[in-house]
Amino acid sequence: MEFLEFLKDMFSEPAILMGLVALVGLVAMKAPGHKILTGTLGPILGYLMLAAGADVISGNLDPLSQMIEKGFHITGVVPNNEAVTSVAQKILGVETMSILIVGLIVNLLVARFTRYKYVFLTGHHSFFMACLLSAVLGAVGFSGTSLILVGGFFLGAWSAISPAIGQKYTLRVTDGDEIAMGHFGSIGYYLSAFIGSIVGKGSKSTEDIQVPEKFGFLRNTTISTALTMVIFYLISAIAAGPEFVSTLSDGKSPYLFAILCGLKFAVGVTIVYSGVRMILADLLPAFQGIADKVIPNAVPAVDCAVFFPYAQTAVIIGFISSFVGGLIGMFILGAFGGVLIIPGLVPHFFCGATAGVYGNATGGRRGAVVGSFVNGLFLAFLPALLLPVLGQLGFSNATFGDFDFGWIGILLGKVGGQFGQTGIYVIIVAVLVALIAPSIIRPSKTAINNEEMELD
Repeated sequence: MEFLEFLKDMFSEPAILMGLVALVGLVAMKAPGHKILTGTLGPILGYLMLAAGADVISGNLDPLSQMIEKGFHITGVVPNNEAVTSVAQKILGVETMSILIVGLIVNLLVARFTRYKYVFLTGHHSFFMACLLSAVLGAVGFSGTSLILVGGFFLGAWSAISPAIGQKYTLRVTDGDEIAMGHFGSIGYYLSAFIGSIVGKGSKSTEDIQVPEKFGFLRNTTISTALTMVIFYLISAIAAGPEFVSTLSDGKSPYLFAILCGLKFAVGVTIVYSGVRMILADLLPAFQGIADKVIPNAVPAVDCAVFFPYAQTAVIIGFISSFVGGLIGMFILGAFGGVLIIPGLVPHFFCGATAGVYGNATGGRRGAVVGSFVNGLFLAFLPALLLPVLGQLGFSNATFGDFDFGWIGILLGKVGGQFGQTGIYVIIVAVLVALIAPSIIRPSKTAINNEEMELD
């Protein structure tokens, strides 16, 4: 049991997973010892830097969320992956751990023997998905070995399929860099790119926004992010009132606290960018060893924040547009008597920003705004629809925040509730057909969809 716990911890830690991948790749390429050492440590340190930046961002978004709730008198459920997972672990810890390990093995087997040659490296999201699968499948009657195998199959299969679905869009985002989306908000990002391709014809890129010379300092992403977020924080602090903000500021002046939170947020974003550059500098060359020797033509699927540096202005535009979409979605739910899903600033920042980057890649500024706005609407509606499914399992007032968790949990919960285990096995057959068919219809050694997409 201790060994399984160790494996669960290791495979749910993206930094170690990336380091192991780099190590295998460098060894496969027969790199000299000093390059193996530095090439292995580079992605680990880069991801730890990314995670440190994400922690700074998340830590400073929490008081902003509380100020918005207090200042604008909003009560409801805030979707949070970490919160619902921590609750579920008390009930389904062993099942989640086992599904995680089986899912990783299935992902590698799928990548080796099918055209879905995408290796999912975002371990904490795999852990969240394993938790969702153990909860939903357990509710429809699966238990023991069948629960672990079915859950592991779904996790491993979706880990390979989800990057492939939108890889042609991802190549547009990265300008041909062979990485893929390894984040379970993926369908929201691809939807944003699709919307961008429809609404954004002729729209210039967010990165080409002309800034007058006297505002040239705004071209510095750290400065422009800081100014934007300071305004957000000050408005929220004024709305919440100094007495409430003082309960968050640990005795510091409420408005100085708001300003510092906005500035720290910008620092967190900058740390994320630095970590991403470090990851890509070492991971992509090392991954070639895996692509050449272990899993031919393999493509690494990485965290959504890795894509932020490709369109830094779109990150802020996407976040704001997604948040506005989440607010409107909340009001729509309230108007129809549904549970109020308060926009969670963490999912709206990371997922909304990524949707903005994808929307910009296909539709410029209009694509970034409209695509991430629609993403924000779904980040309100999907958690609301998932909430009853999770509520039946005892997770009252807790729900996952990201796109894929929502629709997968709803699909499996509804099908399992209506047709029992038979319905789940029908879905498994459909997934198996989707995995095998491309190798029969269009045999190729290239990863499916890993070719540049032609868009007007």
